[in-house]
This record gives sequence, C-alpha cells and structure tokens, in this order.
Amino acid sequence: MTDLKPPVGPDAGTPAVSVCVMTKRADFVRASRARRQGTPGIHLQARKRALYEATGIRVGFTCSKKVGNAVARNRAKRRLREIARIVLPELGRDGWDYILVGRKDQTVDLSFDVLLTDMRRAMAKIHG
Repeated sequence: MTDLKPPVGPDAGTPAVSVCVMTKRADFVRASRARRQGTPGIHLQARKRALYEATGIRVGFTCSKKVGNAVARNRAKRRLREIARIVLPELGRDGWDYILVGRKDQTVDLSFDVLLTDMRRAMAKIHG
C-alpha cells in the first residue's frame, strides 16, 4: 500500500507558519491601539511587532457580553478560532499580532462562508 497523505511542511514547498495564541492583556491592549478593520461578521485588530519581539504570527480572540450569554460567546469564539486556523497561514504575516473580536448577533448567525470572506477582506485591507 502507498501512503496517500500529501507532504506537509518545508519540504512540501509550503512555508511552516508558527501561529501562537495570545493570552496576556497587555498584548491585547497594544493591538487595540494599532490598525483596525471592521466587517459585518468580525472586527479585526492588527499590529506589527517591533524587531526585538518574537517572530511568528500571534492571534487572540475576544467576545464581550454584548455577543450574548456564555454559550453564544463560546460558539462565536469557536467560529473565530476556525476562521483564524484557515486564513492566517494563508494571509497572515510573520511578526504580526491579530485580534479577532466577535460582533453582536453577527458572528454566531452569519454563514461560515460569509465569515471567511469577511476575514479575508479585513486582512487584505489591513495589509493593503
């Protein structure tokens, strides 16, 4: 039998992108003062880190109580995590922090394809 799994990593021609999750409030605050781009489904905040800071892509997720109760906030954050997992290796830049903020009613209710389109559009505007 042959192994049908596609090759992954540097040998496959695709660069390995390091994506870390941010947890410290200070990182979130610094990103909130930088570039912002709103779409109907999400609000994206992004900042380029200084040269002396760590490399790689960092991402954070937040949903306020405006999004809904705990169940709705957790569902919104799960959707944001999945969007980041798909889009950031493709469009994210090394040395940048990205914060995905959930929107009231929209992040949970919009179709997943619309959220993906919103994220790609926001990334293009941030880096455009």
